[in-house]
Amino acid sequence: MAPMSTSSLDPAIAARLKRSADGLVPAIAQQYDTGEVLMLGWMDDEALHRTLTTGRCTYWSRSRREYWVKGDTSGHVQHVKSVALDCDGDTLLVKVDQVGAACHTGDRTCFDADVLPLAEQAGRVPPHGS
Repeated sequence: MAPMSTSSLDPAIAARLKRSADGLVPAIAQQYDTGEVLMLGWMDDEALHRTLTTGRCTYWSRSRREYWVKGDTSGHVQHVKSVALDCDGDTLLVKVDQVGAACHTGDRTCFDADVLPLAEQAGRVPPHGS
């Protein structure tokens, strides 16, 4: 669960967020110029405030139960170009300029190591209407 501390996030923005039961919103990081999807992290109000005001992505680590700024340890920094809230208010899209790898494994993105086969690629096309 995210900390229950008071945040400096603009109340007008905070009022628009639809958070999970643990007070978090998923934040998709996307390379601003190529559209490449890099990773998904989690933000609470304070992490979003820090992201908006510092120009660096700050996330809430669900496993370590602490804030982390992308790149402080690895050097693989995310420079924020823009932040958008989706139409439902439950997901953030953070367009960044990624320096180095986005994934903790060292891969450029978190989504290129395990691509799943589609039914059409496996020769099994489901009938229309199913």
